[in-house]
Amino acid sequence: MDFKDKVVYQIYTKSFRDSNGDGLGDLRGVIEKLDYLRDLGVNYLWLTPFYKSPLNDNGYDIADYLSVDPAFGTMEDVEELIAEAEKRGLGLMFDMVFNHTSTEHAWFRQALAGEKKYQDYYIFREGGLDAPPTNWESKFGGSAWEYVPELGKWYLHLYDRTQADLNWDNPEVRGELKDVLRFWKAKGVKGFRFDVVNLISKPAVFEDDHQGDGRRFYTDGPHIHEYLKEMVADADIGDMVTVGEMSSTSLDNCVRYTNPAEKELSMTFSFHHLKVDYKDGNKWELQPPDLGRLKDLLTTWQLEMQRAGGWNAVFWCNHDQPRAVSRFGDDGKYWKQSAKMLATCVHLLRGTPYVYQGEELGMTNAGHASIEQYRDVESLNYYRIMLEAGKTEAEALEVLRQRSRDNGRTPMQWDGSPNAGFTDGTPWILPPENYQTINAEAELRDPDSILQYYKRLVQLRKEEPVIAAGQIEFLFRDVPEVFSYRRFLGTQDLFVVNNLTGHEVTLGDVPWAGCEKVLGNYADASKVLRPYEAAVYKACR
Repeated sequence: MDFKDKVVYQIYTKSFRDSNGDGLGDLRGVIEKLDYLRDLGVNYLWLTPFYKSPLNDNGYDIADYLSVDPAFGTMEDVEELIAEAEKRGLGLMFDMVFNHTSTEHAWFRQALAGEKKYQDYYIFREGGLDAPPTNWESKFGGSAWEYVPELGKWYLHLYDRTQADLNWDNPEVRGELKDVLRFWKAKGVKGFRFDVVNLISKPAVFEDDHQGDGRRFYTDGPHIHEYLKEMVADADIGDMVTVGEMSSTSLDNCVRYTNPAEKELSMTFSFHHLKVDYKDGNKWELQPPDLGRLKDLLTTWQLEMQRAGGWNAVFWCNHDQPRAVSRFGDDGKYWKQSAKMLATCVHLLRGTPYVYQGEELGMTNAGHASIEQYRDVESLNYYRIMLEAGKTEAEALEVLRQRSRDNGRTPMQWDGSPNAGFTDGTPWILPPENYQTINAEAELRDPDSILQYYKRLVQLRKEEPVIAAGQIEFLFRDVPEVFSYRRFLGTQDLFVVNNLTGHEVTLGDVPWAGCEKVLGNYADASKVLRPYEAAVYKACR
């Protein structure tokens, strides 16, 4: 499976396109927009979960892996989507949430009913009402354990209390999940994205963490590589595109996960570069992005993956992240320039680029002004936690304005009609007010739009083998404002230069002097790098 010259587009199903006016995106809405996605030039479509779910965490709390939630459509819709995508040369990648299930899953209901077999599907521990097994914290706030009075036991939930962690040490659980993969592969799915998959292997002994929130005991856990190898081999998905979302992972582990010799995954998502604006490492404390740190992290991961034979998924945005142009660019004066620059930064790196829906339009953060406009369980929990810790409502709302996952979950902006053309009904979450100017219809008409720039970037990957297959070295590493690198393969060189700031930067001698400029976000030439300028130069040796 050659995935290195491909581009993946992520669809947040709930917010992409509503075909029936109920305010929720659905599978038929995706079918409606397949021609748009084909014309963008992408190769794979990663859909977030549409399986049966109470939707407490927007579908990442799955109640049945093998059925479709009526909110999103029917199994016939899934089958039609797979077939119609294939006609257009698009492969479907489905999201597999295997660290936990919804507490409404039949397995968990049977566990609560006292069935020992299904209690062993999860991580239950004995304990009194006021004595959780460990002091671990949930990633959504509060304890990672929930007490069940009827059983006199606690169950582990690293995320919401309605998302109970599965016991991967139980071979029956692993067998059930392999059957899920076989089921969807037989339907014609071409790839899988595995949610927080490096958390599936828990320690043999559960103990308090006196240094943190418990993650050091279960992140990249003791049997993680063994379980991944087994899953890939037994479910026969080694020839498919697979990507693992890796929470708080290490570079060494990601090299192992993605080295072809290990037979685990095609590529990994890691998030270290998306924490450079966390003050003291805390997501809920604000600071401007540390550009030097950002550069160092991207550079280190690229070079080490290259050295050791691993492969990165390269990206800025997804359904759990704020919009990149609002976060690392300038969504005001230099909106268009900075959105194009950020795209240039990652699309020409060594790795497989991911485009998150609306990123190709330069969609911005939501700008919600009241807590009533938020829907995300994590954001609502932390709003309460921030108020209890002494922040004012205004301060807490400002943190959410910059950090909330809902920033990436607002409706896709198709046109300037009410609700951005997403729905004829009442949307489950409101779009930003700028949808009347930032939308696909307007950008398709504008030859200088962000959308047209993305099309050119995607096409460049297909035209220039050096992007997918070449080596990488980094330039101007001592200039924190500039992210620049050289891609090289055989006799071909490609030079990429990006000004990460809103002010001019002057460089000395540049290796691309006299080279052909093949892409850039400023039409004319300049001896200095202008605010958020990006340029790509081609040279032959």
